[in-house]
Amino acid sequence: MTEREERDMKVIVAGAGIGGLCLAQGLVRAGIDVRVYEREPAADSRYQGFRIALNEHGLGALRDCLPPRLYRLLDAVTGPLAGRPRVVDQHLTELRRLDPTDGGAAADRRVLREVLLAGLGERVEFGRAVTGYAELPDGTVEVHLSDGGSAVADLLVGADGVGSAVRRRLLPEARVVDIPGNSLLGRTPLTERFAALVPDFGTLVQGPGLTMLLGRMEFRRPPRLAAAELAPEVELPDTDSYLRWVVTLPEQLTGDDDWATVRDRLLPLLDGWHPDLVELVRRSDVVNSSPLTLRYTEPLPHWGTGPVTLLGDAIHAMPPSAGKGANTALRDAALLCRTLTDAHRGGTGLREAVEVYEHEMLAYGFAAVAESLEQLPNFTPSR
Repeated sequence: MTEREERDMKVIVAGAGIGGLCLAQGLVRAGIDVRVYEREPAADSRYQGFRIALNEHGLGALRDCLPPRLYRLLDAVTGPLAGRPRVVDQHLTELRRLDPTDGGAAADRRVLREVLLAGLGERVEFGRAVTGYAELPDGTVEVHLSDGGSAVADLLVGADGVGSAVRRRLLPEARVVDIPGNSLLGRTPLTERFAALVPDFGTLVQGPGLTMLLGRMEFRRPPRLAAAELAPEVELPDTDSYLRWVVTLPEQLTGDDDWATVRDRLLPLLDGWHPDLVELVRRSDVVNSSPLTLRYTEPLPHWGTGPVTLLGDAIHAMPPSAGKGANTALRDAALLCRTLTDAHRGGTGLREAVEVYEHEMLAYGFAAVAESLEQLPNFTPSR
């Protein structure tokens, strides 16, 4: 065993998204020194996106990595996610039902991220992006930060999303592909009228020239009240239940416009649609709705293990058509945490632990990308 492997392991995570934070939580539980650097100035500097459908991999990863009390809090603020998704036309006439889904949970991305930040404190540094790195002769890695600072670690984990600076340095040949068309992400407060649009797991509206995918985010308990009771030191947003919807069009509808302008361009395309669908768009939240760019990463072979690795969208970005992007990132986090914990406890060397992670992650990660692309036509309108 080398001198580096005998001393305490230090891990740096680039990016405080849900994958990077899940990994950090698990490493802290394992007694591993971890530091997370995030480019955004604060946890709430922008809205965090839509509802996540957590499957067995996502829930299992969160259960493995979070302290039990935080997992109990998360369980209290998720929502039901079961039943048979339905496909309807623009008049809400049912066309067919899809295969049933059971055993998952719906989580609000911002609430989930706040739970994942809980207890990490100064281990997460906002406003300091990882911009690059250099491998050092002793096998460690020097990480370069956007403010001119640097830090040294035994392992750098690039969890910095589809535009990953770490991936660009590690794998300059990696190709990220933009999917043609235009997608819009909307969020509308949940009322009894709008709840009826999604009586089960989800509703796919196939209309002329565009599709609309609807999903409920119905909290079992209000997040702020649940935190006050179960984990008073955790401050969760005062978020109400809502309906998440995604519209996909074959042509661009937006530029750098504000949401009110985008919404006003979308509404005429819904002429003749069921009034409830039109009203759903009309009442959308201007703060939590936006254009959505769909991308995916082309498959990559294993690059040879070193002191730098990748996680989540930084390596296997995928469209949301199979509901696997966030779940795969969480699965990455739990797997890497397990292999690093084994190395930390002397079961294997650090390099071997990372290599085991990379081979397994590449296999299931790009399988998820392929499945997402295979299902994408179900949500894409005909031109």
